[in-house]
Parts: sequence; C-alpha cells; structure tokens
Amino acid sequence: MPAPSSSHRVGPCLCPIHWVREAGAPSCSRPTASSAASPKCPSMGVPARTVLFQRERTGLTYRVPALLSVPPGPILLAFAEQRLSPDDAHAHRLVQRTGRLAGGSVRWDAARVLGTAALEEHRSMNPCPVHDARTATVFLFFIAVRGRTSEAAQIAAGTNAARLCCVTSRDAGRSWGGARDLTAEAVGGAEQDWATFAVGPGHGIQLRSGRLLVPAYTYRVDRRECFGKICRTSPHSFAFYSDDHGRTWHHGGVVPNLRSGECQLAVVDGEQASGILYCNARSPLGSRVQALSTDEGTSFLPGELVPTLAETARGCQGSIVGFPAPPFSQPWDEGWSVGARNPPHPPRLSPGVQELLEEGAGDTPGGEGLGGTEGCGDSPGEPGPGPGLSGNRGALKLPGPPATLSQSPTWLLYSHPVGRRARLHMGIRLSRSPLDPHSWTEPWVIYEGPSGYSDLASIGPTPQGAPAFACLYESGARVSYEEISFCMFSLPEVLENVLAIPEPPSPGGKPRGYCRPS
Repeated sequence: MPAPSSSHRVGPCLCPIHWVREAGAPSCSRPTASSAASPKCPSMGVPARTVLFQRERTGLTYRVPALLSVPPGPILLAFAEQRLSPDDAHAHRLVQRTGRLAGGSVRWDAARVLGTAALEEHRSMNPCPVHDARTATVFLFFIAVRGRTSEAAQIAAGTNAARLCCVTSRDAGRSWGGARDLTAEAVGGAEQDWATFAVGPGHGIQLRSGRLLVPAYTYRVDRRECFGKICRTSPHSFAFYSDDHGRTWHHGGVVPNLRSGECQLAVVDGEQASGILYCNARSPLGSRVQALSTDEGTSFLPGELVPTLAETARGCQGSIVGFPAPPFSQPWDEGWSVGARNPPHPPRLSPGVQELLEEGAGDTPGGEGLGGTEGCGDSPGEPGPGPGLSGNRGALKLPGPPATLSQSPTWLLYSHPVGRRARLHMGIRLSRSPLDPHSWTEPWVIYEGPSGYSDLASIGPTPQGAPAFACLYESGARVSYEEISFCMFSLPEVLENVLAIPEPPSPGGKPRGYCRPS
C-alpha cells in the first residue's frame, strides 16, 4: 500500500522553527484569499501539521482517526480505517502509523495494514485503542461488521451485524496478536435488544483503580411491532470495561435519557466528589450531550445538553482529553499579562446532579432530562432540534495565566468542527470546570477548511515544561475525507488562542464577562 512520506510538506514554510515541528520538516503554508482551507503558520496561531494518510488515486480513502500515546518517549500510534471509497459500507481494514517523539519532533514510520485486526467476511471499523500502564499492553478495539451491511439497515431491521473485537500488543504497537471476538462475553444477552452497536471511535482510558474503559454506543430497540417490524430505536452511549487487565470484558449501563452516540471519556474531579467519570457524546439534539458516572462507568447519571458545544447539522464525532490543571508559578507562564478578572464562579451543575454526586448515587431512571428518545430509527447523524447558540458576544476578556484560571484539579480539551451547517474548521476548546456544561471556551481553529472526525492525546511536557497535546483529524481542501492530519500544540498556545470563558448571566439578565460594545 502506498504511504505518504514522513517528510510530506503541506506547503512552504516561512515561519521560525516551532517546537512542534515534526521530523522531516513537514510544515505549514500561509493562507491566501484563494486558499481559505490552507493552515496558517504556527507563528500566526495555527500549529504545523503533517498529513499521515491521504486519499489515493485508486479511490482508497482513509477515515475515522484514532490516536494513542504510549510511554515512555512517548510512542504515538495513529490508526485509521482504510476504505475502498468514502462510503461507510466500503470500509475495509485498519491501518497504522507509528511516530516517535523526541526533542519536540516526531518521526513517523510508513503506514501498514493491520492484517490480524479482522474477521473473515467482515469489514473492520472504528479503531479504539487503550493502554494498560500496569501491564504495558495496548488493546486495539474495533467492530467487525458482516459484509456490506450498513448501520441504517441494522437499525431498520433491528438485527445486529456487528461484532466486538480487539487485538493486543505488548511491544507498543510493533506487533499484534490475533483478533478476539468478545461479543458473546461482553455484550451477551443484551444483543437481542440492540439493533447495532459500535466502539469509540478514538481512544479509551484507564482509571486509577486499573479499570480499562472503552467508549461505545448502541441503538437500543425501544419497541417492536408485530411481524418483526421495528417501531422505535434510540442511540445511547455507554462503556465496555475490564477490571482484570483485559482478560474479561463487560458492558456498563447506558446514558439513560438523552439520545447520545459516538462518545469519549475522561476522569474529572470536583468539589463534590473525586474520580467522576465524564462522557461527552454526539447527539442529534443540536448540541453535545454530557453525562457523569460515579461508579467508574458501570452506570451513568442522566445526561444533559451542553449548549456551548453546538453540533454540526448532521452531527459529528468529537474528542476529549483530561489533564491536571497547571499549578502556580510555571516557568512557561512568565511574561503573560495578568488582566483583572472577576472571582471565579463555582460550577453550575444541572438540576439534581449536584445532589446525586453528594450522595454518591449510581444509575438512576432516565427520561426526565432535556429531550427524549422519541422517533423511529433515530440516528446520531440526523438533524435534531436545538436553538441557535450564537448570541451577542461583544468584546471578550482574554484569560490570564493558569494560576488565575484554575477552578478544578482537572481540565478538559475538546476537538470538533466548529461549523454549524457543515463539517468545517477543526476547533479546540478548553473547560476548566468540567462539571459545568457552560464552562467551555470559544474555539481555537487549528485548521481552516473541511474537517471531520478527530482524536486528542496528551503527550507529556514541552521542553519548557508546559503540558503538550496532539490531535489527529480528518481534513481536506474540498471535503473532509481527503486526508488525515496530525499536529501538536501546548497548553500556553491553547490559552493564548481561545476566547474568554463566558460567565453566568447577572440577575438583571445582562451577561457578565463581556465588555460593552464600543
């Protein structure tokens, strides 16, 4: 299989060397009026990018990226689906590239097909890797779907054609064992009530307890008519988990109320409890859905809409990654201007969530949150209701140094296209109070142009000691599935580029945290 060179150039670079420049000098191009989709140079606020997978003249297309950082080093494992065409039904097999990070540069090996990550007469989809730090094992989960059976066909018939599979590596992705079909073990009798299901896509996580978590979603059959006709289904996020380092796997309870699909997980800590599991999911309801778990993903509390995270018209997968909030007096925050800021507001939790967290409650009956599960054949890819979220922004205050921003011991980053009508412009947002659905910043656009699925990873400190991250995302000049790009950036860059976090409305109705228009 032809593979892009690790020295692939996006365009000529006139900007100074940046710490995230990949080995082989892949770089950036300055945008022009005739090329709005071209990324800017790092010095202009957009990180350099490397194209890891590119659509081929034969029609082979690469979609659905997944990224995993494996210490030490770290080693970066980039995965994608190789498809015979962009169509989901033409997914074929999984591919991988391995990058080695050293001194702020990444050297990428050539792409290779993962031959063992497959079942006969099935197509491999939705790569979802997770690393067990205690056994130094990488699990690559995926679904194997029978023949060309589409997800829509499974939903219409109420008959699942997907299998839950994984392959494992004990040498950081250099070699992989044979595929394990975990469907009977991890799904079991629930399969009769699932029209279909999938994992991720994107990365899974390991908790402090050692539990491994793989994000997933299912289309649950809510009502069957006579003669086998399906009346109603609804998508719900959940997680597969293992408490014995991957020897056995189980499925947890679903987000009980709101329609939620492709999702990712992160551990957050709040004043009410510690070790809270946070789920952020795609939804047809106009904005993202978030849900919390107080029992490590065995069950989820009712979900709620996140009005500050708008979905595209047909929805799109997004990624989240959690990381420790920066402490005071970091060397990389020197020289930042410290603006006057209002005292931080405590997290605003949805009604009932704070009480449940204080009680340490687990799963609760759903159906009482925002939205519901009405409709036939509901899909996370279909348009959904939701008011416009633009509003009157005015002049926003920029964030000060990390010490003035810290509200929670854990912060979250989120990647998703910022376009409302189409998958355009890959954006990065920050939340410093993850339990508050209103805490997300405005986006920092790291790629201008068609963008789609993405996956984030925490990759350790920069040479200056700041937290560093990587993003693997679908991109293109005309459509989002022309290529899969990789970039790196630091927390200071995020803080310098995101707009100020909106503050709660004042009692008089005028938003706080905004300057009067001049």
